[in-house]
Amino acid sequence: MRYIGFMNKLPFSKVNRMSLRDQVYIVLKEAIISLELAPGERIHDAKLADSFGVSRTPVREALKRLEDEGLIQAFPGSVTKVAPLREEDAAHAFVVVASLFGLAARLGCSRLQAEHLERLEATNERLLTALQQHNAPVALEEDTLFHFIFVEAAANPELKEALERILPKVRRISLAKFSSVAGFHSVEDHRDIISAAREGDEQKAGELTERNWLTLGALLAGMKGDFE
Repeated sequence: MRYIGFMNKLPFSKVNRMSLRDQVYIVLKEAIISLELAPGERIHDAKLADSFGVSRTPVREALKRLEDEGLIQAFPGSVTKVAPLREEDAAHAFVVVASLFGLAARLGCSRLQAEHLERLEATNERLLTALQQHNAPVALEEDTLFHFIFVEAAANPELKEALERILPKVRRISLAKFSSVAGFHSVEDHRDIISAAREGDEQKAGELTERNWLTLGALLAGMKGDFE
């Protein structure tokens, strides 16, 4: 059973007592995003509490936070499950992420320094390497890191917080249906975005960024393999 396997692979026997809820939340969130806890899989707070070596309270608090973020679902009768992957949710998420990253590109473009541009180039090269190696998790991580360089340059905490809230949904969807075909277009898109950034064309950088994310979303939606 996948759930039991996940618990057996927890990276620690007991969590640090300084921030129990946050540490439980981080571990569970990553397990959900990476699909180690599968869509629709049932979650037992008592078993998790035993595995983490904590009381049920921090586990329940972490689960409530994950529910608020749409990563788990709680049903009457104390049944808690990992949220399913639905095509409608994917479409909604990619539209919002595209708009937010497009805004980040517009706001951050004029603030980019030479080191930002160097990091954009380096990150895109690492993305290409990961795609060539068919390493979906690393490719998706590098793709996200690329766009977060603009978020960093924009220096808008509200924008960063909004993205961090919705990105887990997009990452989970992407991992569920990713193939190299869906990612190679991003390398070329990123090169165009970098060129626009070097020219200081914030409007073009923003438009190209939005198109990049919307294209990825459309490619993933058209791939074989149903959402659960």
